Order: sequence, then C-alpha cells, then structure tokens
Amino acid sequence: MGNADTKLHFRKAVIQLTTKTQPVEATDDAFWDQFWADTSTTVQDVFALVPAAEIRAVREESPSNLATLCYKAVERLVQGADSGCPSEKERQIVLNCTRLLTRILPYIFEDADWRGFFWSTVPGAGRAGHLDEDGIDDESRPLAESLLLAISDLLFCLDFTAQSHKKNSPDTADDIRSIDSCEYIWEAGVGFAQSPPLNYIHDINRTELLKLLLTCLSEAMYLPPSSESKNPNPWVTFFCSSENRHALPLFTSLLNVVCAYDPVGYGIPYNHLLFSDHREQLVEQAVQILIVTLEHEAGSATGSALQALDTSAAPSEVEEQEPAGPDNLFVNYLSRIHREEDLSFILKGLGRLMNNPLVQTYLPRSTKKIQFHQELLILFWKFCDFNKKFLFFVLKSSDVLDVLVPILFSLNDARADPSRVGLMHIGVFILLLLSGERNFGVRLNKPFTLHVPMDIPIFTGTHADLLIVIFHKITTSGHQRLQPLFDCLLTIIVNISPYLKSLSMVAANKLLHLLEAFTTPWFLFSSQENHHLVFFLLEVFNNIIQYQFDGNSNLVYAIIRKRNVFHQLANLPSDTASIQRVLQKKKKSGISRTNSTEAESVERSRPAGSVEPGTLKASLVATPGIDKITAKSQVSVDGTMITVPTSDSPADTGAVGGASDTESNSERDHEAYHSESEAARSRLSSASSSSAAWSANTDWVLSWKAKLPLQTIMRLLQVLVPQVEKICIDKGLTDESEILKFLQHGTLVGLLPVPHPILIRKYQANAGTAMWFRTYMWGVIYLRNVDPPIWYDTDIRLFEIQRI
Repeated sequence: MGNADTKLHFRKAVIQLTTKTQPVEATDDAFWDQFWADTSTTVQDVFALVPAAEIRAVREESPSNLATLCYKAVERLVQGADSGCPSEKERQIVLNCTRLLTRILPYIFEDADWRGFFWSTVPGAGRAGHLDEDGIDDESRPLAESLLLAISDLLFCLDFTAQSHKKNSPDTADDIRSIDSCEYIWEAGVGFAQSPPLNYIHDINRTELLKLLLTCLSEAMYLPPSSESKNPNPWVTFFCSSENRHALPLFTSLLNVVCAYDPVGYGIPYNHLLFSDHREQLVEQAVQILIVTLEHEAGSATGSALQALDTSAAPSEVEEQEPAGPDNLFVNYLSRIHREEDLSFILKGLGRLMNNPLVQTYLPRSTKKIQFHQELLILFWKFCDFNKKFLFFVLKSSDVLDVLVPILFSLNDARADPSRVGLMHIGVFILLLLSGERNFGVRLNKPFTLHVPMDIPIFTGTHADLLIVIFHKITTSGHQRLQPLFDCLLTIIVNISPYLKSLSMVAANKLLHLLEAFTTPWFLFSSQENHHLVFFLLEVFNNIIQYQFDGNSNLVYAIIRKRNVFHQLANLPSDTASIQRVLQKKKKSGISRTNSTEAESVERSRPAGSVEPGTLKASLVATPGIDKITAKSQVSVDGTMITVPTSDSPADTGAVGGASDTESNSERDHEAYHSESEAARSRLSSASSSSAAWSANTDWVLSWKAKLPLQTIMRLLQVLVPQVEKICIDKGLTDESEILKFLQHGTLVGLLPVPHPILIRKYQANAGTAMWFRTYMWGVIYLRNVDPPIWYDTDIRLFEIQRI
C-alpha cells in the first residue's frame, strides 16, 4: 500500500503543477519536494504518471512552473553531487530527479523557443554561494553545464556509483570535491589495472544516470540534418571538454565496461533466464554514450602529436598532458591509445560481442544474445576512423577475420529485410574502409572453417570466398533498397582482388553470374550508371589474371566456360534501332521483379532506408555515390600507396579506370553532395538533370563501350580456349577436373598485355557520409530505448519515424 500511496502523492503533485494558474515560487520547497522526496517511483512509473500531454500543457500555459521544476531538479542533483549522497534518502532524491529530467528534457528540446533555456543562467540553479575549482561563481553557469557536471560527479559518487576503497566507512563528504576519480574507474582495461567487485546496485544507478546523460545529448534529434551538421551539439561539446574534470575516467570507464563485458560468462545454459544481468543494461547505455560523444568530423582526429602520448601512464598523468588535436577529449583520448595490450583488449572485447549472435550450442536459445550489435558496429567504425594505430593493429593479424565474419553474418541475415538497410550500410562501410588496406586482402586468403548458421551454398574455400558468396546473395536478393550499395560491394571486391590467391569454384561462378546479369542489354540500357558495375567486375578479373593467375584456375576455367558473355559484351549493339528494340522489349515485359531471371533483380533505384525492424522504423538520408566516398590510390612497386588525381572520365586512368567514377544513385545526391566539375558533368547526357527524361542513345553507349577493359581477358581466351578444346578432343575429356589440372600448370607469362597498376579506392570522409552516420546513429538509439520510451511521440526532426 505504501508504494501505491507514494505514486498517488506523486500524481497529485503533477496535477497540481498542470492546474496552477499562478507561478509557484522557487522558494516553496514544500511544493517542489513532492516531486522527488520520500518517493519510490521507478523510471517506468515516472513516464506513466507524467503524460506527454501534461508536459506540453505546462510548457505552453505555465512556462515559469516548468522552468522552475527543471532548475529545482538540477539544483537537487548538484546538491547531491556536492554532498556525496551519504544517506539513502539523498540517493533516492537524486534518482527521482534523474528520472523526472529524463522524462521532461525531450519536450524542452522539441520546442525551438525552449531549446536555449538550459543554456541560460537561472537564479538558484547554481551551487549557491560556492565557487568551483576555477574560482567561478557557479550561479553564473548555464543550467546545462551545471546539470552535466553534476551527472559526471554523481557517476563517481562513492557507495552510490563507485566502490569506496575504505572498508569501514565511506569517504567523508568533505573529500568529494577533491577525490581523484581516476582511482575509481569502473572496470579494468585501458589505463586501469584493478577490477572492482561487481555491484549490481552501482550498475543500476550508473545506468539511470547514463540514461539521463544520453537524453541531455539528444538535442541533435530535434534539429534538421543540415542544421545539426553545421552547429556542433553544445551538450556534447561541453561534456567532452576540459571543463569536465571527469572526462578521462568517464571515457575509460565507459570503454572498459563495454570491452570487458562477456554476456556468456561461464556458459551455464539458460543462466540469462534465471538471473537478471544488470551489467548488460549498463554496457548498452555505455556504448550508446560512447558513439554519441565521439562526435567529430572524421579523419582529422589522428596525427603524430596524438600518437606520441603514451597511454601506459596513469590516467591522472595523461590528463595533465597538454591536450592535442580535437577539442573533444573523448575523441582525443581514443586517438591516443596505442599500447599493444590496450589495442588487443579493445579488439578482443569488441570481437567477442560482435560474434555473440554466432555462438551456437546444442541446446536451443541456451546462451545469452545481446541486442546492441548496431551500436557496436558504429563504435568499431569510429575506432578505425579516429585511431589509425588501431586500424593497423586490426589488419596486421588474422584477428580482423573475427570482425569480418560477424559483419558478413549480419549482412546475410539482414539482406531479406528492407527495414534493416541501415545495418547493411554500416557493415558495408566498415568493409570498404578495411578493404583499402593491403593486409585485409591478404588475410582473406585464410581458409574458412567455421560452422556459422548462414543460408549460403556449401563450399570449401577461404574467407574471400565467403565474402564473394554473400555479396552475390545481396546483389541478387531483389530488394531495391540495397541497390545503392552495389557500387560499394563491387569496390570492396576490386580492392581485395589483386591479393586473392585461390578462389573456389563456387565464388568464381558467382562472379561470372554477376557479370552475366549486369551485361544484359536491357540492364545496361535501363540506367545511366549501370555500365559502371561491368567496369568494376572486369577490373576484378583483370587484377586476378594479371597478379594471381597461378592459383586461380577455378576462375580462369569459369571465364572460359562463360566466354560468350565477354564476346557478347564486346559486340554489344550500339545502333539506335537495336537500343530501341531492347527498350521496347523491356517496356512490354514491364521488367517485373517476379521475372524468373535473377539478372532482373538487380535493376537500380534509390530508396530511403531505415534502421531496425519492429513496430517503428527511422528513415535515413541518402548516401553519396562511391566516387564521393573514395579516393583512388595506386600501389607502387614497394607496396606504398600513391594518391591518384581525380580524373574527369571514368576511363582516363587506364584500362581499368572505368570502374572508378560511378555517379551517385539519386538526383538528391547530386544536389546535396556533388560539386562535380563541368568536365565531369559533360560526360553525362544532356538529359541527366532528370533521370526520368534520360534514355540510352548511340553516343552514350559508344562513349563507354570503347573504354571497356577487355584486352587482358580476350587475350587469355585467345590463348587458352584453343588449348582446352584440343585437350578435350584429343583425350575425349568430359571431366572438368582434368581441365583444371591443365590450367593449374599453365602459364601466360609474356602472352598477356603489360600488367596494369593496381588501383585501390580508399574510403575518405565527407559531409555526406558524416550526415548519414549521424542520422543512422540517432535512429538506432531512438529505437533501442523503448523501456522507458524516452523520445517516443516527440517531434523528432533529424529523421522520420514510420510505423511498420
């Protein structure tokens, strides 16, 4: 009954707030204390007892009451942080204020007139009469700063969120402001060796405070995409600045908690059904805070000055170093990590969690499955992008395969679900980033022996074979929403192709099948950009033939068997009558997606994406074309990369250059992200301003047909086809194994054209992908926080929410 009475009193206080026509004085503590004193309401209770309609009503009709409620709640958090919450009553007040602010803040953010409220100085919001460490009167602090500093202090509050070192009694309140929070990092790992005993009460309290912190940082959701990209999130900027004395221990605590987490534990079957895992909730909030706070324009975080700082020093010593690089200390700290043991700890931790969905046992559903895999992919992306030492560490050993396999598993699992195209994008972006490094291609030659639950053809081969087989399934799945990814998928295969020593017959046939699909006249003539896919595939074949011929008899045999595809491509009709015949045939058939040929399932278009299945989905902005997210590098004789200047024509870089400068997949991309030169634009037809008005014509076909890099393949066919036919006739062979043996021992040395230089297309950061990542990240966070539903039914502007 006591708990019911408490909820009743709390509900009465809310009703009083919404019905009072006169402003309630801030000094009326008896009224305001009703919201947080002597209550035991959970965060779910607060969301139920404070309806959205009433928050908006107070905001519109009694704005001074809402303002007073906010700064009185912040004031109580500040007081709790100052006192160290020595009593249970004070801890309960802090938790109640935390829950109330988590409920109210989204409704502050959704109203443009209120958005600046927390950045104004409000009398009574500061630590009255106190000076902070820098001698600044806290009453002059904006409310947002007071709130963020209080949350940071409370996250290292002894016996509330941190384990006290004293056995008999907690440190006294007088010491709260002077304690070194680096001694109270939550978990062993980077920069901290001691692992504090697990305390589920501390984990629950940390989770609630992090939920409020995430809500504070979510103002970005209420701004349109173009606005957010120009103006850094002020909440993130302050929280990750040197003003926050806990920045380093907080970053370390969040990172270590995530990377040390083992959801399976000792592997006791069904243990997750018997015991609640409070650490999982904390880890989920921690990884979301990390990806949001690591908000920085990509590519500029690393540098020699950053890498020079040794994180082997104690955290407190690192903090005293002069900050270098970006002002965001979280990005700064991340980019400085370089000790082998720290990089190994991070990679093993992320790899363990990313592989969690692949864990199989004989007992169905007996092991715990985590649900925050999308956040992990974003975090892994940020590590690779901001810390090049981490990227090189990932690539220098076979550990990169521990990341590759779960990403491929996710891509294969999500390809049939149109609502999970966002997950597809992040997985492909990571593989594109990795494929720009030679070591990635080399590592893919390791045999694939794992038994992973994937609906793919059985094959004996390498990780490269696995990648190609899954990419083939994606491109032939028939979902239009995946078609913007085709250029990226083929770019990845192009990047790794010079290093693939032995493709399996299954993978070789998949590549030839793609070529067969992409070279059908109706497909080539149906879109202005489709021929670029053919250039990509021809470049793959040329790279393997020129650089890895000896071990790739399966691919050579597949090329010989499908030689008609290459001959038909070389003789592709370009006269007006033939083009019109193809287009008329296409028009009559309607190019239905139900057509039996898989080739027709790869027609290209540009849809909007979404983030996660369920009752809701969040839309995504368009991604730039492959030419805008990659920069070409030529591999020199000694293996180093030389940047290749951007060419005006797709074939200007030589026989294989035609695959490089594919255009964007939507007109929106042209408007939003493209700044093409007139010369580059001139290669498009005069009707290119409208994709609907464009149609294939003779000049357009001839402009790229003449540049098709077919010389190497045609020379191979010219030499080997007569030899293979002669062997078959002479020996009466019908068994392909004998032909493969002949091809294994054959050579084309001196018979092929001079090897072309290897071109690698490395990912490069740009405004378009930065915006895509921002909307995807917040879309994931919006959909993952459903208990309580923090942002549900508020006026989100960064993306659209749709019911499915």
